[in-house]
Amino acid sequence: MNSTKNNRHQTGSRDEMVELVNNVNRVDDIKLNRRAFLKATAGASIALGLATLPFSVHAAFGDFEDEENRLEIIPLADLPKGSSVTFNYPTDNDPALLVHTMAGELKAYNSACTHLMCPVFYEKEEEVLLCPCHKGYFDLNSGHPTAGPPQRELPKIETEVVNGIVYAVDRQVRHG
Repeated sequence: MNSTKNNRHQTGSRDEMVELVNNVNRVDDIKLNRRAFLKATAGASIALGLATLPFSVHAAFGDFEDEENRLEIIPLADLPKGSSVTFNYPTDNDPALLVHTMAGELKAYNSACTHLMCPVFYEKEEEVLLCPCHKGYFDLNSGHPTAGPPQRELPKIETEVVNGIVYAVDRQVRHG
């Protein structure tokens, strides 16, 4: 009996308990431990972060400007202060309004009222946007409703002037 107890912890023994102890001492088990798993996960995260870095840089510097969304509206010289012009943006089914304010600023919004989609007009005397269907008023500077039944602001259209031409370049649908 003494000899079997001594053989039990020796390598090369056929005893079942020795085989279980040998499983713990395997080289593969040491390579695939928790620390190695965490290192591999951290390494993969860093690699993915570095892989997306060029896209982040392009987005930060605006290199992804979408020329498809750029729409020529009107030459600025043809739109005197205190006047407005209608156009469609971003699709032919989205009516919009560009206003050249008395202060000389350009403001553009989709011109379908957010209440029941009636057309919105520029009121020069009061410098507001008006929906005549239910007397809805919108602030010219922000597009937020100021009176009447509309509860949501008008979608804002970003504009830019290049070589004297006014372009619509983007639309912001805001909620709040």
